[in-house]
Amino acid sequence: MNASPPALDSADTAIPVSSSPSSKPVNFLRAVLALGVGGFAIGTGEFVIMGLLPEVARDIDVSIPQAGHVISAYALGVVVGAPVLAVLAAGWGRRALLIALMAVFAAGNFASAMAPGYLSLNLLRFATGLPHGTYFGVAALVAATLAPPGRRARAVGLVMLGLTGATLVGVPIAAWLGQFFGWRAAFVFVGLIALLAIVLVRRDVPDIAAAAGASPWRELGAFKRKQVWFTLGISAIGFGGMFAVFSYIKPTLTEVAHLSVHNVPFVLALFGLGMVTGNIVGSRLADKSLMRTIAGVLVYAVVVLALFTFAAQHVVTAAIGVFLIGTTVAIGPALQIRLMDVAGDAQTLAAALNHSAFNMANALGAWLGGVAISAGLGWTSTGWVGALLAIAGIGIFGWGVMSARADARLGAVQRAPSAS
Repeated sequence: MNASPPALDSADTAIPVSSSPSSKPVNFLRAVLALGVGGFAIGTGEFVIMGLLPEVARDIDVSIPQAGHVISAYALGVVVGAPVLAVLAAGWGRRALLIALMAVFAAGNFASAMAPGYLSLNLLRFATGLPHGTYFGVAALVAATLAPPGRRARAVGLVMLGLTGATLVGVPIAAWLGQFFGWRAAFVFVGLIALLAIVLVRRDVPDIAAAAGASPWRELGAFKRKQVWFTLGISAIGFGGMFAVFSYIKPTLTEVAHLSVHNVPFVLALFGLGMVTGNIVGSRLADKSLMRTIAGVLVYAVVVLALFTFAAQHVVTAAIGVFLIGTTVAIGPALQIRLMDVAGDAQTLAAALNHSAFNMANALGAWLGGVAISAGLGWTSTGWVGALLAIAGIGIFGWGVMSARADARLGAVQRAPSAS
C-alpha cells in the first residue's frame, strides 16, 4: 500500500508519481514553480501588448484601434486552440505536451518580434495564442495530480499565480523594455521566459502518462456532460463582469475620478495585486468548500462591481474598487477544479476549455461595457453591466445545482429495486 503524501508545508515535500520502483520522488513545490513560470510567460505575453498599442501602431503604420486587433487575434487563438489541441494531444504524456506547448508559445513570441506588418503580426499573435488554454489546462491537471489530499485547488492556484503574478511583475517589466527598446523587445523578453519554463518543466515536472485509453473521441465526450456546460457558462458569462470594467478602466479613472494619467499605472498595479490576493484566497476557500466558494464569489462580484459605479467618483475609493475587482479572480481555481470533477474521463479537454471560456468572458464583458458607454450611460455604467453578468452567472450556477440534484434523484429511482 502506498503511503499518503506528506503535507504541503515544506519546500522539501516529495511526492511519488507512481508506485513503480523506478519512479523518482517529485519535489512538489519545484514542479508547481516550473508550471507557474510557464503561466508567468503566458500572462506577460497576453497582457503586455495592451500597454504598448501606440508604439505598435506607429511602427506598423496603422491606427491604435487597428493595432488593438492583435489583442483580439490572440484571444481568438486561445478560444480555438484550447479545444483543438487538447483533443488532438489527448494521448500525449503530460510533460512532453507541456514542453511542446511552451515551445510553440516561445516561437510565436520570437516570430511576433520580427513581424514586418499588420497582417503578419495578427496571424502570429493568433498562432501564439493557440497553446495558451491547453497549457493551463494540462498544468492544472498535473498540479492537482501531485497535490496532497484536500489541496487540489491550492495546487491549481499556485499554477495560476504565475498568470496573476504576471500582471503585477512581468507586464510592467516587459512594458518598460518595450518603451525603451521598442515593442518588439517585449516579445523577445516573453519568449526568453518561455524558454526558461521549458528548461524547468523538463527538469522538475514528472513524466506523467496520459490516462489509460485516452483518445480524441473520449475527450470529445466532455461535450455530452451537462455540468461541464454549466461550469463553462459560469466562466464565460459570470466572470465577464471583471472585464466589462477593466477594459475601460483607464478612461474611467481619468474622466470620472480625475486621476492624473501619470498615476494610472499605480492604480493598475492594485488590480494586479488584487488578482494575486484573490487567487490565493479563492484557492484556499475552494479546498474547504468548492460549490460554496463559486456561489460566494459570484455574489461578492455583484456587490463589488455595483459599488464601483459609486466608488469611481473619487480617486481613493476608485483605487480600492479596482483592487477589489481584481480579487474576483478568486473564482478561477474553483471553476477549474469543478470542471475536473464533472468531466469524467475527458479531463484534458474540460480543463483546457476553462481558459477558452475565460477569454470569451473577456470578449463579452468588453463588448457589453462598450455598448453601455456608446449608449450614453457613462463610463461608470460598466459596473452595472458587470454586476448583471455576475447575476447571470448566479442564475447559471443555480440552474446547474438544480439539474445535478434532479439527475441524482432520477438515478436513485432507477437504481432502486423494483417492488415485488
